[in-house]
Amino acid sequence: MQFSDKRTQTRWIIIIASFFIVSLILWNTYTFFQIFKSEERLKMQVLASAQKSFLKADLENDNVDLNLEILQSNTTIPLIITENNAIINDRNIDDNIAKDSVKLNAFWQQLKKENEPIKIEYDKGKFQYIYYGNSSLINKLKYYPIALLLIIVLFAIVVYNFYRSTKMATQNKLWAGMAKETAHQIGTPLSSLIGWLEIMKADNVDETTITEIEKDINRLQTITDRFSKIGSEPVLESKDIIEETRASFDYLKSRFSKQVIFTFKAPKKSVFIDINPALHSWTIENLMKNSIDAMKGKGNLKIVIDAEGNFVKINVIDSGKGIPKNQFRQVFEPGFTTKKRGWGLGLSLTKRIVEEYHKGKVKVLNSEIGKGTTIQMSFKKDLKLK
Repeated sequence: MQFSDKRTQTRWIIIIASFFIVSLILWNTYTFFQIFKSEERLKMQVLASAQKSFLKADLENDNVDLNLEILQSNTTIPLIITENNAIINDRNIDDNIAKDSVKLNAFWQQLKKENEPIKIEYDKGKFQYIYYGNSSLINKLKYYPIALLLIIVLFAIVVYNFYRSTKMATQNKLWAGMAKETAHQIGTPLSSLIGWLEIMKADNVDETTITEIEKDINRLQTITDRFSKIGSEPVLESKDIIEETRASFDYLKSRFSKQVIFTFKAPKKSVFIDINPALHSWTIENLMKNSIDAMKGKGNLKIVIDAEGNFVKINVIDSGKGIPKNQFRQVFEPGFTTKKRGWGLGLSLTKRIVEEYHKGKVKVLNSEIGKGTTIQMSFKKDLKLK
């Protein structure tokens, strides 16, 4: 048997054992409840016998004191004694209820539902009835299983969340390790390409060709740098957010179809915030590629930067198919995608970079089906350089 199969089997054994223990506790609680109910019924029957003896007793009878003592011994069970369908006595009932005839009658109706009344025939054709409710002990015991189940549910939720977070942490470590290994593997042929590029320069190859190759090699170096940063705390630098955003925008603009009309609008004045340039570039590219996919490679893509106030806001606006309002939050969840191909990691990765690493915010600002979407990132400015 494999380790994973043993672990699954152990989990099922624990679940079944837990279910058995809970069932046993609930069954015992129910048994105790029935025992206490029977004991209280027996106590009320003794009290009914004492009431009957008291009503029939001669004042000189020695049993009068004993009967009174039995009647007065009940200090926990609420009861009402009736005769000819009228209340003649009550005991262990709150004064606010006992002194109000309307409330007392309502309480009487409630007692009728809780327990079967005890009939007392103290003389031929003369009857009294004792209606009684549950003692405070039984009432507490009645809610004990509910409290127990709530505790078990809360405990199960805590265990599930712990297991889930542990599993996610393990997966994150695995992905981080794979990303770093990918960066390492890319680094070897990349170094070779850089060497070949220098040879081409020495051989006086066409400068335009060398420039384009150099751009792609720099691009590969950027990708390698990004992957190497996954799983580790990135170094933040005070950078001009407008310049960094424009650089990523210009790179993608030159590599997509002319059917996409690109527009970049930003203040002329530099705006400095603490970012990691490689990761910020990644977020811009993710958002732009996502927008281009939503437009199916044809439409208007605009980046508008607003630097008014203490925050800089970057709006990525497209004329794509739009996002339903109920999916505004879902689009940033790992694995969520509306495309036939893709892992659904682009926007979730963007959210993590913006919010966890750069302490900013990212959201779907607005979207209309068939008209387009605006996704907004916002960052706090470096006020010292404002």
